[in-house]
Parts: sequence; C-alpha cells; structure tokens
Amino acid sequence: GVSRASAPSLNMKTRQKQLLEVLSAYQAILFFLLGLCFPLLFLFSFFTRFWFFSLLYLAWLYLDWDTPFQGGRRSEWLRRQTFWNHLKDYYPIKLVKTQQLPADQKYVIICHPHGIMSTAVTYNFTTENTGFSQLFPGLRVSFCVLNYLLYIPGYREYLMLFGICSVSPDSLDFILSRSQRGQAVAIVVGGAHEALYAISGSHCLTLRNRKGFIRLALRHGASLVPTYSFGENDIFKIKAFAPGSWQFQLQVTFRKFTGFPPCIFWGRSLFSAKLCGLQPFAKPLTTVVGQPIPVPRCPWPSKEQVDHYHMLYMKALEQLFEEHKESCGVPASAHLTFI
Repeated sequence: GVSRASAPSLNMKTRQKQLLEVLSAYQAILFFLLGLCFPLLFLFSFFTRFWFFSLLYLAWLYLDWDTPFQGGRRSEWLRRQTFWNHLKDYYPIKLVKTQQLPADQKYVIICHPHGIMSTAVTYNFTTENTGFSQLFPGLRVSFCVLNYLLYIPGYREYLMLFGICSVSPDSLDFILSRSQRGQAVAIVVGGAHEALYAISGSHCLTLRNRKGFIRLALRHGASLVPTYSFGENDIFKIKAFAPGSWQFQLQVTFRKFTGFPPCIFWGRSLFSAKLCGLQPFAKPLTTVVGQPIPVPRCPWPSKEQVDHYHMLYMKALEQLFEEHKESCGVPASAHLTFI
C-alpha cells in the first residue's frame, strides 16, 4: 500500500499553492535551526517585563521534566492539520507499506538514512498527512530523538505535541513496556554522525557497529522493522570532508561533546533556484516500511543472539533497498554501504 494522497503536478498548482509549499518547507528548516536558539531567548526573557511568565514556565519545566522520557504527550489535532499537506506536496513525500504490521505486537522501527534532518521519517511518523494510521491501523508510533532537543525550553513542548520522545534507553523501555496494544518506537540509528555522509546520490549507513536497537528488541520481544527513505540525502548538498582529515576529526570531536556534528550544508534560495540558501531542494522523498523481523523476548540477550539478529536485520535492509531502489529513482548500480 501507498499513502493515498498524491501530490498535484507542478502544472496543476496555483501560484498560491506553490507559495504555501515553499513557505511550509522553509519554516520547517528555519524552526529546526531557531529551536537551538530557544535557550538564549528564554534567558533573555528574564530581563524583560515578562520575567514572571518565564519564572512560571521554569516551575512548570521542573514539574514536567520527566514527560519526554515517559511516553511524552501528543496532539492528534496538530498532527492531522491540513497545513502539513503543503510540506508533503513540496517534495513530495510518500509512505509505502510492503507488509502488514499487526497491532497485537510491539515494533522497533529502524529508519535510514539520517540525512541532514531526517525529513521524510519525521514527517511520516509525526503527522497523519501521508496516512500512517490508515496504512497501519492500531499502531501508536513514538518518534525518538536525542535528549538535548527535549531539554530546550519551549521547543520541547512543540516537539512533544507531535508524539516525539527521548531516545534514551529508559524512555524506549518505558514505551515498549506499556500494556496497550500496538506500541512502536521509530529510531534513526545512524544518528547525527550519519549526517557527515549525507552526500547526494550516496547510500552510506552507520550501522555495522550499532547494535543497541537489537538488544532493545530482544528485551521486549519487539519485531524489527527496516525502513528506508529514498531521496533523503538529495534535499541538501553538503561539504564532505575525507575521513581522517582534520576537518572531519573536528566534526567528530564536536559531536562527542554536543551530540551533533557541525555540517556545512545548503539548499536553494527562498527566492531563486539558481542561488544557494536554506530552502531544501524539491526532491521526491519516499519512505518504504519493510517486512517485520520477529524477535523472541529475551531479557538478557547474549552476544551471539545480538550478532545473529543484527546480521538478519542488515540483510533484510539490503533486500528492501534493492527491491525498491529503481521504483524510487535510484540507479540499478547503486548499493548500500555499511560503515
């Protein structure tokens, strides 16, 4: 199955529709970047006449601190807003279902690649405008991100409204331990480190030594679901440095302290496709959700079990990529590279 809503062709779009699409894509990247500045804005507010409201929010933050680590909270009203259709149509974004995911099981949905912003999976799993609930009825998926994003005052509230939670082990265990049916977590296992390899046309995944998600699935008996977003690396261009170069080592060192590496990336200008800017390139994004891999419940998995299911997962992901790459505009000569 494929998400039913199809994007109108460029010739069919009105000028107003095209403008709304461009602005929706721009606000997404702008809000992501400005979100990192929220702590400074929050601190500055204490030196204004609104300091009392900031103090009240600080008290709320203290009382609500654990929420992102205990399933968070979401607004189905916000997740279903038709405004997100403009963002979907800009690229366009599609969600493809290859197999049923019965709601009587638990799932660890593994997302690849990270790209610069994980745009495709973020949209597909945090809004309903590509029809996730219609394609996978009964599933409640929590998209999980780095902790530091959920420490940012104000920004954390916005993220949680979309069902976003922490990717910490305690948070993942909390979600998958719930008694409700159809619990699922979506994790971009390549992490921000994979952004260093987000070169247009490449398919390089940081996966060979990433095995924590296998242990998580084994502890809870949750099926592993490989997911690949074709086009994710094509919506921005990056300046890639050779591994081993001082620039690359600087990026890696910075990531160790902050959780994300500084990347030099660019898209098109907001006003002209011929100029550089922060506007993402309008390239098709297709997230393909693969066949679930059943995993037995084992509270204390052995190294052999972890290695076995890790190998099974890598083979399943590679098969998913090979089966769908040409239909998603990827040349037959392209293959996954695991690092």
